[in-house]
Amino acid sequence: MKATSHLQRPNRSLQVYAAVFLVVLYLPVLLIPLFAFNDSIYVRFPLRGFTTQWFVELWNRQPAWNAFWNSIRVGLTVAVISTVLGIVAAKAITRYRMPGRTALVTFIMMPLVIPGIIFGVALLVLLSRMGVPLSLYTVTLGHLIVCLPFAVATLLPRFEGFDRSMEEASADLGENGWWTFWRVTFPMVFPGVVASLLLTFTISFDEFIMAFFLTGTDPTLPIYIWSQLRFPQQFPSILALASLVLFFSIPLIFIAIWVGRLGVSQSSEGTAES
Repeated sequence: MKATSHLQRPNRSLQVYAAVFLVVLYLPVLLIPLFAFNDSIYVRFPLRGFTTQWFVELWNRQPAWNAFWNSIRVGLTVAVISTVLGIVAAKAITRYRMPGRTALVTFIMMPLVIPGIIFGVALLVLLSRMGVPLSLYTVTLGHLIVCLPFAVATLLPRFEGFDRSMEEASADLGENGWWTFWRVTFPMVFPGVVASLLLTFTISFDEFIMAFFLTGTDPTLPIYIWSQLRFPQQFPSILALASLVLFFSIPLIFIAIWVGRLGVSQSSEGTAES
């Protein structure tokens, strides 16, 4: 009993560390919306006053809207393609015995540990040698490299917890592999698919390094924000834009994580019941 109560006792030092970590990590981010409503072009305390003029000015800025829709188009394309490739990779990794499976998973996950600047420079050199002009297509290619590991990591737990007897029952009833996937497998892994779509879209929408090296004449939103930081008069509107990006991205990340965990928990319950 004493050992059990000792394990359940909260670790005060760990709680203090977690609190300090969260404050250091998120306090600078929380200051962005605060200064976005400040009636001054200078970021400093005390605040001069409350205003929404920077949001109004941002609303009427067409280049910002163009960059926003560029990021939306790239993000949606990357989310769909990376999720489809993630489904194929996760299914192959979990269903089939193949030589070098560990090496394949390691290769897919490499962008998670290798700095993005290396991939950005490598892709820029390769595309330049091939004579491919920089555009939103090259940005999409770079974002696919970044987002594919996240899609696979999100979908792998879903396929690993999948009850294969459902597919076997479908095959016994005469269904072919294609319709078995759409009628049995896909509905079971659908929460993981939604989580992958949300997560990869958010990562692509906010990605900067790949876009910095691969953007042509049509900038994405992070590139537009970076280009405007040189002008002090534009800085308050950029803070307003950054605030909107935060309010847009953070809920998507939490929804993606929640949906992904929901799918895994449902799969675990179904496996336990069977």
